[in-house]
Amino acid sequence: MSGGSGLGSSFDPDRIARLRGQLAKPAAGGVAASSSAALKLLWQRAIALTLGFTALLYGVEGVNSVTNGELDNAGVRPRSEEGLVGILFAPVLHANWAHLFGNTLPVLVLGLLTLLTGIGRGLIATAIIWVIAGLGQWLTAPPHSVSVGASVLVFGWLTYLICWGWFSRNVLQIAVGLAVLVLYGSILWGVLPGNPQISWQGHLFGAIGGVVAGWVLSGNERRHRRGADAGRLAS
Repeated sequence: MSGGSGLGSSFDPDRIARLRGQLAKPAAGGVAASSSAALKLLWQRAIALTLGFTALLYGVEGVNSVTNGELDNAGVRPRSEEGLVGILFAPVLHANWAHLFGNTLPVLVLGLLTLLTGIGRGLIATAIIWVIAGLGQWLTAPPHSVSVGASVLVFGWLTYLICWGWFSRNVLQIAVGLAVLVLYGSILWGVLPGNPQISWQGHLFGAIGGVVAGWVLSGNERRHRRGADAGRLAS
């Protein structure tokens, strides 16, 4: 046998490193492509759901106008047994076309941004806002009134977008929340009593619902952050 001490080219460390680099490049490219595809799908779904919900609002108002506002009777009627059913329907009903037109742009913008935090998360946030706003109206609105309108969702989405990023310490979402605050923050004055024709109770409890949704849906991030902080303290 020859007495050479080398292990041969197959065991060249530089060659092995190059091979690993070549193998890693397609993997990294695959992850980037997968991430891009997931983001594109999220946008497509969020846009479709937002436009679909807006189309539903217009369809309902079309039927409502043909029936001379009969559907508005299905709104929230405070402290009455049948009024509880209105919690389910009130956010998709509007008093007239002007009422709906006023809500359309905020629904499109804030509804889309809410769904872009994650389709499942956005839908759960909407459900929380929907229920809390409706119950708040049912408990506190003036007697014999009927409350309708998607503005309760608008106020809830607004506070959800402002709070969720902060609760979860998500830098991008904090930036989105600040932008939303600058653009739409002035509407938060609507949670205060004013025009008797406007349900400030729905606005107030919608906004509360958004804060609750932001807190509940940031639970995993908050637990992870507490665990990381505990680990740093223990080390």
